[in-house]
Amino acid sequence: MRELVLLCPGALVEPLSDALLDAGALSVSVEDADLDTDAEQPLFGEPGTEPDTHAWERNHLIVLLADGVDPEQLLAAAQDDLGAVEPPLSWTLRQVPDADWVRLTQSQFGPIAVGEKILIVPSWHAEQMPSKPEPGRIAIQLDPGLAFGTGSHPTTHLCLEWLAECMPTGSTVLDYGCGSGILAIAASMLGAAPVVGVDIDDQAVQATKDNAEVNCVNVKALLPDGLSDGLFDIVVANILSNPLKVLAPMLAGRVRSGGHLVLSGVLERQAHEVAAAYAPWLPMSVWRARDGWVCLAGTKP
Repeated sequence: MRELVLLCPGALVEPLSDALLDAGALSVSVEDADLDTDAEQPLFGEPGTEPDTHAWERNHLIVLLADGVDPEQLLAAAQDDLGAVEPPLSWTLRQVPDADWVRLTQSQFGPIAVGEKILIVPSWHAEQMPSKPEPGRIAIQLDPGLAFGTGSHPTTHLCLEWLAECMPTGSTVLDYGCGSGILAIAASMLGAAPVVGVDIDDQAVQATKDNAEVNCVNVKALLPDGLSDGLFDIVVANILSNPLKVLAPMLAGRVRSGGHLVLSGVLERQAHEVAAAYAPWLPMSVWRARDGWVCLAGTKP
């Protein structure tokens, strides 16, 4: 992967950044071109206010390029988009060292306590995995791999809390959009059986299988086409509001009479429209909210 480093005057930073993104740049960041020199200029405002300007007199735009993109063509397209009459911009090209960005991001996360009953220990902190969990608490060792779900997001916490507080022992559980498998594994460790995890991503299915094996639980992980007919006591889906609305007939149809549907990945302002999408099958309401996100739950008549 390569970066285009572009010298840019302050007045052009915002419009040129937008034009570069429109032309196909993967990302654009801004640095002071005079950083660490006598000409360096700090940007700040009065306490509690925004700076008057968000660029310096001389700026470096750091433009991340996808493989195969010609930097000269990208710049030409961006300048055409601006209708720029400026002289050609000064730029250089540099290689970006290969790195496992997913792993680097994940490494920020340490062990996470969720309520009083669940402890999530990332695999990179395996030495902190308790040899014997406290009474009434489960400990999950988790390696997301390239799947979604480190256990740190409020929506994951909300679903885990619902399972820990509301799920009857012995429930059958479907985790739709299982990602790393964290919800399915937690359900199994809390006494659910059988537990099925489904995801459209092969890597998520594999991550769920691997994590279930590490935690010595029985979770069947598969792609949607592999899900056989059947109803569940609990269906949990932590996705996003739009797919949740599209999936409403299918997800509601997988809940047995008297069973529970638990949804998250929903912003507070989206709660009403998501609940409305499920209204033909069962009433959904906000069970708990956190940091602008909600967990919706309902019981099927």
